[in-house]
Amino acid sequence: MQFVNPIRDLETIQAMKDELRKHSVRDLLLFVLGINTGISLLDLLNLTVQDVWDGQNAKQYLYIKDERTEEEKAYYLNSKVGEILFEYLSNNDWKSEDYLFKSKKDCRPITRQQAYRIINHSAREVGILEKIGTHTLRKTFGYHAYYRGVAISILKSILHHHSTAETLKYLGIDKTEKRTVKVDVNL
Repeated sequence: MQFVNPIRDLETIQAMKDELRKHSVRDLLLFVLGINTGISLLDLLNLTVQDVWDGQNAKQYLYIKDERTEEEKAYYLNSKVGEILFEYLSNNDWKSEDYLFKSKKDCRPITRQQAYRIINHSAREVGILEKIGTHTLRKTFGYHAYYRGVAISILKSILHHHSTAETLKYLGIDKTEKRTVKVDVNL
């Protein structure tokens, strides 16, 4: 497996969204769901409509059972994910058991290779020269969550890492780097 990087720049993330939207809302949803939840590509591709949609709106949480630990984890579906889900799912006749990222050829989900091609092609179109792959989605999520104040211990758990050092390395973060955390309780 080659090392890939997170997308650090918010303008580049927006450019990726714009580029993916030109191709398809499905591809945009793959990107937006990946960078906003940090779930693995395999879990993303195996999602069904009923996992994220209550019939009229996006669910607030996505629940995924960890096959290794049998533990069910909840992933928050924020408003950005909800907007794209609404756009994507309200335009077609979906069955609750349909795969969310259905292939255009059949009823199965797109492959890992197809997901890689989608992300990589859009990255090149917006001028990203760094190595980009499907892990870029998880890394982008983790990188931005860390810089927005999410504790590294929480990210370690979400990413299924064994140590803080592993998580920091995975996200491309230098431990000695100073960061400003805005804790805005705003009561």
